[in-house]
Amino acid sequence: MPKDADPRNGPGHVAIIMDGNGRWAQQRGRPRLFGHHAGARRVREIVAACPDLGVKYLTIFAFSTENWKRTQTEVAGLMTLFRKYLEREARELFESGVCVRFIGDRIRLDEKLVSLMDELELLTADNTRVNLTVALNYGGRDEVTRAAKRLAYEIEQGRLTHDAVDAETLSRFLDTHVLPDPDLVIRTSGEARISNFLLWQSAYAEYEFVDTLWPDFTKAEFAKVLHNYGSRDRRFGAVSA
Repeated sequence: MPKDADPRNGPGHVAIIMDGNGRWAQQRGRPRLFGHHAGARRVREIVAACPDLGVKYLTIFAFSTENWKRTQTEVAGLMTLFRKYLEREARELFESGVCVRFIGDRIRLDEKLVSLMDELELLTADNTRVNLTVALNYGGRDEVTRAAKRLAYEIEQGRLTHDAVDAETLSRFLDTHVLPDPDLVIRTSGEARISNFLLWQSAYAEYEFVDTLWPDFTKAEFAKVLHNYGSRDRRFGAVSA
């Protein structure tokens, strides 16, 4: 971390769009899944770095609702990678004090993967050192649509009136209802778009688009981005004093 960086001035909740695994592998003449495996190893390093960098909440975009459009081989390989990662990392995450949550629509995921997700959430539920949220089969529009349906059902059942619906009410129906909104959203690989990630929650987040491909995104670069965040003037629509 830069000498003058103070974790207390940094973002408490960082969300990351982990982009560039496939290109990283192709640059090395390897199949795309080789890059995804390298990206999974990078996740471990970044999660481990969070306490020292003052990051209490980390949300990572692992698989979007649009990623099903990829080849069957890549999708199947990713699902196998997710299962193996959860099996391999569960004990380490628990012992490191990481609380793991998953957001997204689980209906399309296979039963074995969902079972592992449930088990890891239960195992780490009481941990407080780092809150890691994994967005899996997640899309911002899909999340808001599902929340709206649940909200509409509550109105239909008479447990909520339409007059009582406001932004705070809708937020309670989102996948992230137990999390604070992200302060900073990072996207790796040089792409400058948000790709349907945390659309509602990131309304006032700062964004940082970095050229580094995700498997090369080190703890040192993470610290640098967090340091840059500390120099921004966050006014939330007001005027600086």
